[in-house]
Amino acid sequence: MKRRELIKKYIDFFKSKNHVEIKNSSLIPENDPTVLFTTAGMHPLIPFLLGEKHPQGKRLVGVQKCIRTGDIEDVGDEVHHTFFEMLGNWSLGDYWKKESLEFSYEFLTKILKVPNQKISVTCFKGEKNISKDIESEKIWKNIGINKIKFLGKEDNWWGPAGKTGPCGPDSEIFVNNTEIWNNVFMQYNKNKEGKYEPLKQKNVDTGMGVERTLAVLNGLNDNYLTDVWKPIIEKIEELSDRRYGQYEGVTRDMRIIADHIKASVFILNEGIIPSNTEQGYVLRRLIRRTIRYGKFINLKNFTDKIAESVFEIYDDYNLNKEKILNELKKEEEKFNKKLEKGLMILNKKIIEAVERKTKSLKGKPYTGLEKKDIKEISGKEVFLLYQSYGLPLELILEEAKKRRGNTKVDIKGFYDELKKHQQLSRISTEGKFKSGLADNSEATTKLHTAAHLLLAALQKVLKDENIIQKGSNITPERLRLDFSFSRKLREEEIKDIENLVNEQIKKQIPVIREEMNLEEARKKGAKGIFEDKYGKIVSIYTIVSFSKEICTGPHVKNTKELGKFKITKEESSSSGVRRIKAILK
Repeated sequence: MKRRELIKKYIDFFKSKNHVEIKNSSLIPENDPTVLFTTAGMHPLIPFLLGEKHPQGKRLVGVQKCIRTGDIEDVGDEVHHTFFEMLGNWSLGDYWKKESLEFSYEFLTKILKVPNQKISVTCFKGEKNISKDIESEKIWKNIGINKIKFLGKEDNWWGPAGKTGPCGPDSEIFVNNTEIWNNVFMQYNKNKEGKYEPLKQKNVDTGMGVERTLAVLNGLNDNYLTDVWKPIIEKIEELSDRRYGQYEGVTRDMRIIADHIKASVFILNEGIIPSNTEQGYVLRRLIRRTIRYGKFINLKNFTDKIAESVFEIYDDYNLNKEKILNELKKEEEKFNKKLEKGLMILNKKIIEAVERKTKSLKGKPYTGLEKKDIKEISGKEVFLLYQSYGLPLELILEEAKKRRGNTKVDIKGFYDELKKHQQLSRISTEGKFKSGLADNSEATTKLHTAAHLLLAALQKVLKDENIIQKGSNITPERLRLDFSFSRKLREEEIKDIENLVNEQIKKQIPVIREEMNLEEARKKGAKGIFEDKYGKIVSIYTIVSFSKEICTGPHVKNTKELGKFKITKEESSSSGVRRIKAILK
């Protein structure tokens, strides 16, 4: 079975069960500071899982492109991927465990023709004050599944995303002992006291990874042999004159290159460019790792050539081919120059090491160095060359070996530094990559509404109705809004924007939510850069006589709830994009 066939079968099946297909959303989450990228199919549905009414109903189905960066170091085996597609069906306060599990079983056995005897499942075994999920067990047994295993929170529990919020047990489905589908039942709310209370709106959130499911259905133990990877692998083979599967090291290198190129293509398509912060940093890291691993199999000036095969696989996406290829070539050229500089620095360190020890011989002719005179390049120095200049350890060792003077490299020290760096990186991004529900506190809700006022004020003060939101990041402490504008704002403009927002707060204007079709919303003057995010029916939030935007919420009922608005910073975000940070007092 191929990718498109699996996706079509899934969507069509759930449509036959009265689900409505939703759009494949952006990889950059809207108004969610908890993650850099969309990490799961449920991510764009956050407001609706928290109780907001979805314009398209209570039963939804879709396929969502996702990026997960928490395990980049694990990429290279048969199953780990940075970019992947997730199939999902959702019930927002509608059907519950019985229907969800029965739907899953029917799709697997009747549509995908998976034999019953190949299916096994896991359920939540219960812990402390949370009951064992015997309800799911009974449903599975009634369906005809007897291979049931009970596991704890580590394996069969989802959430909450933070210290409090929606959470619940899940039931995982395995085919030939490989997990391919997860049914999450959000039935509890964990409160501040750590107690689990039943939720008023119980939701079902399921996820089936396209890549892994294709491998299972095609009887493959290696995801990279499916149609979503094979053209990329074949291109790497052609350019490198190596063969996938011939040697373990070469195979791992090819998987890393294929994975990172694909992820980079999709991130670049979102308008992100390589940089040293946030999404741009992740992108730069992926591209540079690709180049580094490419050197192991003699690839040169190759990133754009391999990217061509990604366009071939995903020609159903509207990928910006010209821009993507241009950015890949630019970053590869830039990094190759950095590698050259790194080699010069390495050679200089080796020469200096020999010279220092030669001088210690007090003018005697150089005859080689005794063991006690061996200069060792420290682990910190090696890691600097690796991290800052992209020199692979193997290349550093090779260069050191070439030189006279028996220059040694502190390999253990290098790995100690690498481990420290990886731990720091994980700690710093842990909050970002705890996939799940964004903060929905009162403070965040107020700032979300203030962001609407700010965008409208920018358009009015700067006399430019074409100013659009280019991104936002809202936490309980502050809002950050990126908007299209070509120059730095003057002090008086910032003051006028701030004053205009505060005027609307003082006017105590109602914030009105309406549902309508997209065409009607456009006719009414609603603005928004996420217009096709949820299909033909959209939610409109109107701050009377001031702002009208397509949005998913959450919002206050009246501007009087906001307090005093204060801009704390205005700066450049990227070319043609400015950034404002603001607070509510």
